[in-house]
Amino acid sequence: MSQIKIAPSILSSDFANFGAECRAIEAEGADWVHVDVMDGHFVPNITFGPAMCKAIRPHVRTVMDVHLMIAPVDPYIEAFAGAGADIITAHLEAGPHIHRTLQAIRATGAKAGLALNPGTGIEPVAHLLDMIDLVCVMTVNPGFGGQAFIDSQIAKIAALRRMIGDRPVHIEIDGGITAETAPRAAAAGADVLVAGSAVFRGGSVDAPHVYGDNIRAIRSAAAKGAGRMA
Repeated sequence: MSQIKIAPSILSSDFANFGAECRAIEAEGADWVHVDVMDGHFVPNITFGPAMCKAIRPHVRTVMDVHLMIAPVDPYIEAFAGAGADIITAHLEAGPHIHRTLQAIRATGAKAGLALNPGTGIEPVAHLLDMIDLVCVMTVNPGFGGQAFIDSQIAKIAALRRMIGDRPVHIEIDGGITAETAPRAAAAGADVLVAGSAVFRGGSVDAPHVYGDNIRAIRSAAAKGAGRMA
């Protein structure tokens, strides 16, 4: 649990070349592949569905981390699990029965994540800690890549880390992660960092070493921020 994981978001990759992009980031050191699913309803954008997840699954050798920014969630859980998601994360704000949603995710055999928007407090998480494998703290308002990090979420991360204690629950940060913001998130207790633009900027499947340089820069900065060896 203590090692920082980097989970590049393919929202920032080349949409015409997803398979090669997934292979490239993993070859260059990505720990997980993060898939941002948006429905144009819960968030103001439309991205991917289960069919795309199924199509890239053979190209992902690590962890397919599927973040559902959709409402309702429950009708689609089995489809995303069937498409090969290792982790399925649903938003606390997406429906009235989050406990039932988490049960449904776990029933598929996938690991269950719980996401919190920037304006959402952590008190409800206390009642769900034994149902989840991951808490995703949104450090931007969900819907688009490339947004600026919301600094007020650092205190939320630290409070969640205290609440989680020694439970094997990851704290994932999604939004605005760069080599500049990663140290603060890691110092507060985050151990999974989702990065889109900061990983893919300047690289391509023909120049994947840039992805590796970007991943290593984020990982090193985060490790130093958390007081760990890079």
